Amino acid sequence: MNTLRYDFRSDTVTRPSPGMRAAMAAAEVGDDVYGDDPTVRQLEQRMAMLLGKEAALFVPSGTMSNLLALMSHCGRGDEFIAGQNAHCYMFEAGGAAVLGSIQPQPIAHQPDGTMALHDIAAAIKADDMHFARTRVIALENTFGGRVLPLAYIDEVAELARERELGLHLDGARAFNACVALGIEISEFAAPFDTVSICLSKGLGTPVGSVLVGAGTLIEKARRDRKMLGGGMRQAGILAAAGLYALEHNVERLAEDHRRAKQLSEGLASFADLSVPMPDTNIVFVKADAELEKAMTQFLGERGIAVGGQYGQQRWVTHLDVDDEAVDGALAGVREFFGG
Repeated sequence: MNTLRYDFRSDTVTRPSPGMRAAMAAAEVGDDVYGDDPTVRQLEQRMAMLLGKEAALFVPSGTMSNLLALMSHCGRGDEFIAGQNAHCYMFEAGGAAVLGSIQPQPIAHQPDGTMALHDIAAAIKADDMHFARTRVIALENTFGGRVLPLAYIDEVAELARERELGLHLDGARAFNACVALGIEISEFAAPFDTVSICLSKGLGTPVGSVLVGAGTLIEKARRDRKMLGGGMRQAGILAAAGLYALEHNVERLAEDHRRAKQLSEGLASFADLSVPMPDTNIVFVKADAELEKAMTQFLGERGIAVGGQYGQQRWVTHLDVDDEAVDGALAGVREFFGG
C-alpha cells in the first residue's frame, strides 16, 4: 500500500489541528437532547448571530442538515426545486423522497452553474390537486467551487417571495464564497429562510454542520433531528471544534484559494489538460478519459490522491495542503508527462 503524501480528494479529509484538539478536550459538555450542553448552545447562538438569523441547530452532517431544512419547509407530498446536479438532489441518496416523502423537481443548470429563472418559474406548480405542492427552492453556493452571483441570488429570492415559497441555501462552503467575495456571511445569507453550513470541509472540524434560519423552521428541524437519529448527547466536544474553526479557520480560507489558483495555473501548462480558473478551492481538470485514468493511477502510486473520473479530475485545496504539497503534486504531473 502506497503512503499517502498529499490528499487533494476533498476538503473533508482535513484532520483537527493540535489547537482544535485542545479545545475539544477542554469543552464543557451536557446532554444536548435535553438542551443543556453549553458548548453546543454557544455554537448555535454564535452561528445564528453570524448569519443574522433567529436560531440554529447543530447536526452530525451536511446531508442531515439539508434534509432537515427540506422537511421543515415541506410536508408529505410537497415538492422542492433544486438543480439537476445539486448536492441535495443528486448526492444525498434521495433522502428527501425516501425519508421526508418530498418530491424533488430538478432543473437543468446553465453553464455558469445557475438555474434559469424562467425554468424555475415554469417548474412551480399551480394550486391544483393533480400536482405536488411546490414549497421551497434550494440553491447551492458555492456550486462546484464556483461562486454564484449575488444579483442572481436576489432574483431567485424575489421570485420565491412573489410565489410565497421558502428559499434554502446549501451553503456547505458558504464561508469560501464569502472570503472570495470579501463580504460578511450575514449579507450572503440574508435572502434565505434556511442555510446549511458545513464545519467539516474547509473549516477543518472532524464532524458536523449547522442549520440556521427562522425560529419556527429550526424548531421543527430540532424535532425531526431526533426522529432521524441525529440527537447527540455530550456533543459539546464536537461543537467546540466548530467554535475553534470560526475563530481560526475562516480568514485562512484565502490561502486555500491562492493555492487552488497556483495549482490550476500549473496544471493548465500541460497541453493535454483543460483547467478553468477556480473561484475558490476546487480545481477541475478535463482530459481524455483514458489519460485521466492513467494520470490518477500514476499520481496515486506516488502518494498523491485526487478525485474524479470519466475524464474529469477534481483537486481540492484545504488546510492540510500547503505550498509543498502543491509543488509536489505538480512535480508528479510533470513526471507523468515525461517532464
